[in-house]
Amino acid sequence: MTVTPQLHPVYVIGGGPGGLAVAAALRARGVRAVVVEKADAVGDSWRHHYDRLRLHTTRRLSALPGLKMPRSFGRWVARADVVRYLETYAEFHDLEVVTGVEVFRVERDGEHWTLHATGGRRLTGSAVVVATGFNHTPRLPDWPGLGSYEREPGREFVHASAYRNPKPYADKDVLVVGVGNTGAEIAADLAEGGAARVRLAVRTPPFIVRRSTLGWPSQRNGVLVRRLPVGLVDRLTRLLGRFITADLSAYGIPRPEGGLYSRARAGAIPVQDVGLVAAVRAGKVEPVAAVESFDGGEVVLADGSRIAPDAVIAATGYRRALEPLLGHLGVVDERGRPAVTGARCPREAPGLYFTGFTNPISGMFREMALDAERIARRIAKQRR
Repeated sequence: MTVTPQLHPVYVIGGGPGGLAVAAALRARGVRAVVVEKADAVGDSWRHHYDRLRLHTTRRLSALPGLKMPRSFGRWVARADVVRYLETYAEFHDLEVVTGVEVFRVERDGEHWTLHATGGRRLTGSAVVVATGFNHTPRLPDWPGLGSYEREPGREFVHASAYRNPKPYADKDVLVVGVGNTGAEIAADLAEGGAARVRLAVRTPPFIVRRSTLGWPSQRNGVLVRRLPVGLVDRLTRLLGRFITADLSAYGIPRPEGGLYSRARAGAIPVQDVGLVAAVRAGKVEPVAAVESFDGGEVVLADGSRIAPDAVIAATGYRRALEPLLGHLGVVDERGRPAVTGARCPREAPGLYFTGFTNPISGMFREMALDAERIARRIAKQRR
């Protein structure tokens, strides 16, 4: 394939799956794309996730444009295999990737874009695609007294981003805070991996769905209902509730309020069960009330009770952290997320695109692959 030379390339900020997918789709259309990645290799966030992690979406529905995932990876692709795939993907498409360079500010400069990067670099691009990731910077609630807990001898506090495996927590009393997909899976991992006691602090009860039912993955349900009215999908899931969602109300996790799809659209993605339900029913993971504060070596819960775990793992999510990069452009909403994503540009910033900043029930990898094609098609069309 011959790539048509351009005076200014399209710069893609972030060498994860979203950024690589856009770069490959652009290259396939003869548009030069340069991926700028602050880490030393592509797929950096996947290199640092916990060992147990697997894609919650199927291999077939998680491939990026132009390269299937090998059958040898199995149906649910392991973290290490995702990293291998991203490395292979960049090589297969002969992508132009610059590692070890961080872009810290993007500015509009006439008809072009200027990227300010480490080492005093000023990069000029005809368009910019921001793909810095949905899970960028660990987020912690402003819990009163947290510092006092961390200073207590024999106590450990970490964000879930620092968790790798249960070995350091063998024979310890551990509290996991947060019952999203990460918190649920870490709690199950600890219970199976030798922790003496595992408690799971729950503030907002989630919908917990089977990863697959009779071989049919829940992701395909997400794909099928993606364009249906929210209210209709909520009613359908309520009718089918006992078949597709787990009921742990007898074990301390109440049935969630509201509709499954309306909550998903608001950002509360259902939890895919990869061991939590069995662990809770077996008493290996104990649901407790939400964390309110810390007092020395104790954790104060919302119901007034106090517990004294050896370690606290906060699975409390991430921030997009786009404000330093783009906040001055007025393209970030009040939640810190891009005002628009995919092939649409903010009205005040033509030529600026975002990918990987949504977490749909149809699967993040799948949506990033679709976004990549849409973005590349739009950019290529504008260059004609």
